[in-house]
Amino acid sequence: MTRVVFLLVPQLHLLDLAGPAQVFSTAAEFGLDYGIGYVAEQEDVPTAQGLPLRAATEWPPLAADDLVIVPGWREPALRGTGGPSPAALERLAAHYAAGGTVAGVCTGAAALGRAGLLDGRRCTTHHDAQDDLARRHPRATVVRDVLYVVDGRVVTSAGIASGIDLALHLVASRHGPAAAARIAREMVVYARRNGDEQQTSAMLRHRAHLVDAVHQAQDLIDARFTAGLSLAELAAACGVSERTLTRHFTRATGLTPLRYQQELRLERAEHLISHGATTETAARAVGFQDARMLRRLRART
Repeated sequence: MTRVVFLLVPQLHLLDLAGPAQVFSTAAEFGLDYGIGYVAEQEDVPTAQGLPLRAATEWPPLAADDLVIVPGWREPALRGTGGPSPAALERLAAHYAAGGTVAGVCTGAAALGRAGLLDGRRCTTHHDAQDDLARRHPRATVVRDVLYVVDGRVVTSAGIASGIDLALHLVASRHGPAAAARIAREMVVYARRNGDEQQTSAMLRHRAHLVDAVHQAQDLIDARFTAGLSLAELAAACGVSERTLTRHFTRATGLTPLRYQQELRLERAEHLISHGATTETAARAVGFQDARMLRRLRART
């Protein structure tokens, strides 16, 4: 049996824990040989979301095939005031030295750094904490704007929902992609994402504005980006003229409505290609008549 031990610290984020825990719990329900445990410095662990958790205070015996995961905690600037104790960090380092795998979700990457496990390695964390992680661990290579990074037996993820992607990858690496896909379907995960996909999608990157008409246009494009949408149709749905919509859309997002739709198509096509689709198949799946436009957009980016 492979043990998956979660090291819980005060003010941990629930989804950093619950997402990966659900993946391995579902894997065990499907017959994969996983046992899940939770350890902490004290039995009662407060969380950032206010729900207290109960954990064991004694570590179980660990073997080289076992996995220790550190969920992230609320510490935006990684000031060093939170996270595992020195004794727990020694446990992390010892498990790695014995051939085990360690993983950090979100700011959990900082725990691996404090344990000396990021030196000379590639890693990532939540985009709000990347600068601090790079500053505190200059011998590490912080890879920005990716979902997760695997460097040997040290695995780190951007955090929150990306902890699910990390856990699915670990299942896929041990049991194959079909097993991971089955778990993802059971969890109603929309898509298994590769580690090098961006932390924020195109649908989110261009939403930092307060223009209602542009949000309405984006809602329509988001829902129908694989379909042919005319500027006249968009403008009518938003109750403004075509010229007004184009002017506001460009000012708010830096893109025209057409370029925004193309960016959504390109992002989805890249995801399909990364999972084995041909360029031609991906192009047609996202609404292009053939692959020529998709190739031009990929070359441009």
